Amino acid sequence: MPRRMSSTLRRFAVLACLLAGLVALTGCENTRENDAGREGLPEKIGHLDYNVYITRELNLRDAEDKGYYQGAEAPPGFALYGVFLQACNPSGKVDEPHWMASSNFQIEDTAGNTFRPLPLPANNIWAYKARPLKEHACIPEVGSLAAGGPTNGALLIFKLPIATLENRPLDLRITAPPDASGNRDSGLIELDI
Repeated sequence: MPRRMSSTLRRFAVLACLLAGLVALTGCENTRENDAGREGLPEKIGHLDYNVYITRELNLRDAEDKGYYQGAEAPPGFALYGVFLQACNPSGKVDEPHWMASSNFQIEDTAGNTFRPLPLPANNIWAYKARPLKEHACIPEVGSLAAGGPTNGALLIFKLPIATLENRPLDLRITAPPDASGNRDSGLIELDI
């Protein structure tokens, strides 16, 4: 009888350890620091949905990346990161007004540093360009090269110090244009860098 009891207790202990390990790996809840949304999932900010499809370092010696940006390479100690995103008006109501897409973006790190996107030339077909969006309209426009390309999004480019990568997670803060009352909604999307 004591042998049987110890065998049962051992099985229980192994099961408890496995469950504790599973909880440690997956977490008890699906909560996010600073309530940041996730890259790859739409985040409602103001009246529009914003979705960051991919964030990646740009290598201007690579043929694909040269097409996204014809500017200077990042200086020593810095890197260029492309944030490819989509902004869409999900409304299906024809009588609703057109909503202006945000032109206010910044990356924030955990040390409180903020970074604004580099200006891109007007003729860059990949560049994110804010504009009013009617019902079901998106940036980039459906059927455009940016929408159908390998990144599926319009481009923002940030020049980030390499040292800031130590201050992850990095969040993209999107601030919507003011509404009729002058209020501005903002939200965060954690970048997968």
